[in-house]
Amino acid sequence: MASFCRALPLRPAMPLFWKPYTSDVTDFIQSMKAKQPTLEAEQRAGRALLWDRPLDRGTLAEWREAAVPQQPYVYQTQADA
Repeated sequence: MASFCRALPLRPAMPLFWKPYTSDVTDFIQSMKAKQPTLEAEQRAGRALLWDRPLDRGTLAEWREAAVPQQPYVYQTQADA
């Protein structure tokens, strides 16, 4: 057994300055941001167009009042009472 252990090559431990792994997707996004520095601001502006809107509380309250309560089992047909 001693001869077997001597036959294995000794691998050095992890280097002191180890580079952390980054995926291909992360590298792609970082390079895109480097090429186009205004990208994040444009994304935020696009999000503001669709999602960041003031709500009309009156209309929202009417919508909630008009909601029909869901049955416990939605696929069950209602039996005639």
